[in-house]
Amino acid sequence: MSASLELQRQLKRYEPCLPRPAKVPPAGPGWIHEIKHDGFRIMARRDGDRVRLLSRKGHDFASRFPLAAAAVAALSARSCIIDGEAIACNEKGLAVFDLIRRQQHGRAVALCAFDLLELDGEDLRREPIETRKSTLKSLLRGKHAGIAFNAHFIVDGAIVYRQACALGCEGIVSKHAYPVA
Repeated sequence: MSASLELQRQLKRYEPCLPRPAKVPPAGPGWIHEIKHDGFRIMARRDGDRVRLLSRKGHDFASRFPLAAAAVAALSARSCIIDGEAIACNEKGLAVFDLIRRQQHGRAVALCAFDLLELDGEDLRREPIETRKSTLKSLLRGKHAGIAFNAHFIVDGAIVYRQACALGCEGIVSKHAYPVA
């Protein structure tokens, strides 16, 4: 199988979930909420020494975002697949899509990591989101310029949404949490 066909097969296997717009955030238990950042959706893939930052269309942005690629390479894992958003921030610390699109800050682009799909060959997608996020946070512990953990909030979605809007963020992403037994 050619390298490009193998890559397409792997991309299809780990296709990211895409958020759907909603008029109001979900309320009640069973939800976690994250800040939505304005950047490029990236699947960061590390296989040994090789790191790829793959866009939804399958383009490898590792050379375009070297700081983020180096941060993934520095993680203590043989392999991993991290779902995240490549972002460039303005002077206020907010992700601004125009900064990343124009490639003005390519060396300052970081990966905002929000999910861990695979670690050292183990597919984690069937694990509860809280478990995957906890494992991801552990993997990212320590200082890694170029990658940051995207925290989540377990409170009413409307509160998180109001705060995100007050800060000037793009919005929030709400995800079903598995019930705690």
